[in-house]
Amino acid sequence: MAGEVIYAFRVVRLPLLDAGGSEIGKVVDVVVVPGRPGTAPRVVGFVASSQRRRIFVNSARVAGVDNDGVRLRSWDVDLHPFKRRPGEKLIAAEVIDRTVRGETVSDIGLREVEDVRVRRWEVATVRLSRRNSLRRRSNFRLAEWREVPELWAAPTEAAAEAARLRDMHPSDVAGVVRALPLSQRRQLAAAMDDDRLADLLEELPEEEQLRLIEGLDLDRIVDVLDEMEYDDLADLLHEMPVHQRTAILEAMDDDEAEVVSRLLSYEEGTAGGMLTPELIILGPDDTVAVALAHVRDPDWIPSIASQVYVCQAPMRPPTGRFLGVVFMQRLLREPPSMELSRCIEQVSSVHPNTPDREVFEDFASYDMLALPVLDEAGRLLGAVSVDDVVDRMLGSGWRQRSRRRRDATLPAVNT
Repeated sequence: MAGEVIYAFRVVRLPLLDAGGSEIGKVVDVVVVPGRPGTAPRVVGFVASSQRRRIFVNSARVAGVDNDGVRLRSWDVDLHPFKRRPGEKLIAAEVIDRTVRGETVSDIGLREVEDVRVRRWEVATVRLSRRNSLRRRSNFRLAEWREVPELWAAPTEAAAEAARLRDMHPSDVAGVVRALPLSQRRQLAAAMDDDRLADLLEELPEEEQLRLIEGLDLDRIVDVLDEMEYDDLADLLHEMPVHQRTAILEAMDDDEAEVVSRLLSYEEGTAGGMLTPELIILGPDDTVAVALAHVRDPDWIPSIASQVYVCQAPMRPPTGRFLGVVFMQRLLREPPSMELSRCIEQVSSVHPNTPDREVFEDFASYDMLALPVLDEAGRLLGAVSVDDVVDRMLGSGWRQRSRRRRDATLPAVNT
C-alpha cells in the first residue's frame, strides 16, 4: 500500500526525533540505491547531523516521516560517522540540481510503501525544470522515476547485482551467493546494504561468514554486525580470532559490547548459547494498550512478539525480578486500560547453563514459542525462541542440505 508523496527538499530540513519526540539532530540528506529491474529506487536511510557528526540512520529504524520530523523507533542512535557505500546516491548532494537532457532536477518525490514485513520509502517522482529563454521563470514538470533512468543507474555490476537480490528472501540470496567465486562474493558483500548483508550472514555457516567479510574494513564490519540478531552475532564472534573479536568489541557501543560479551560467556550447547536479549519487556504498571503498541512493531519476529515479559525495573537484561509473561491472545481479550499485573501468567523458565536437551523437552512439554532464561536471582537474561531451537536441533549445515535436496528435485533444463 502506497502513501502520499513527500519531497526530499522538505525532508532534508526536518529534525531527527527519537521515539519520544525529542530532537536529537537534523536530517541533511536522503540515501537511495537502484532498485531491481523494473522497480523504483529505494531509500536505504538518511544522513543526519547530530552532536557535530554526520551519521547514517537506517530506514528500518525510522517509524515515520511527517511535518514534525523523521522519527525513530527507539531512543538511541548510532553515532558512527556516515560513510557512503558502493551504489548509494545522495539525493541532496548528487541528484538535485543535476542536468538531464536539458532539464534540471529540482526535487525528488518519495512515497512510503508498506508491505506485510516492513515500512519503506522509494522514489516516486522527479521534479524537472527547464529555463525558458523568453521568460525569467522556469517551466516545471513532474516525471516518473523511470523516465530518467540515468539518475539511478548502478555504477558497478556488483551494485546492480545487489539491487537485483535486494527483495529476495535471505535464504535464496545465500544460495545465489554460495554459487559465486569468493572474489565475486566479496564484491557483492561490499555493495550490499548493511541490513541485507547481515540477513545474508545469518543464513551462512560461520566459516563462510568469516570469509565473506574478510575484505571489509572494521567500521563496515561493525555496522553490519550491528544489524544481526544478537545470538547469531555471538556465534560469529566466537569463531573469530581473538584479536579480531577484541577489536570489534572495542569499536562497538559500550552497551552493545556488554551484551555481546555476556552472550560469549555462555557455554555452547546450553540455553545461554541460544538466547536472545531482545524482547518486549514492560513493567507491571504498564497497560495492555502499551503492550499492544510494542507487539505491533513489525521488527519483532512472531515467536518474540507472541508474549510480553513483565519485570521489575530495570527493563533491560539483566532486568529486575521476573514476574511472568502476558500472551498476545490475552492482550487482545482485555481492555486497553488494564494493567499488565492483572494479566500475568507463570511459565516454565530455564537457567543459562541448562543443557540443550532439557530446553527442547520444555518446549515440547509446554507448547511454548519462547522460553524465558533467568539467572540465579530470578532476573530475566533473555529468551530462547522456537526458531533457534529448531536451528539447533537440525544441526549445522541444515540449510545447505535442504537447498541441495530442493535443487535435486528441480526438473532438468534442456539446452
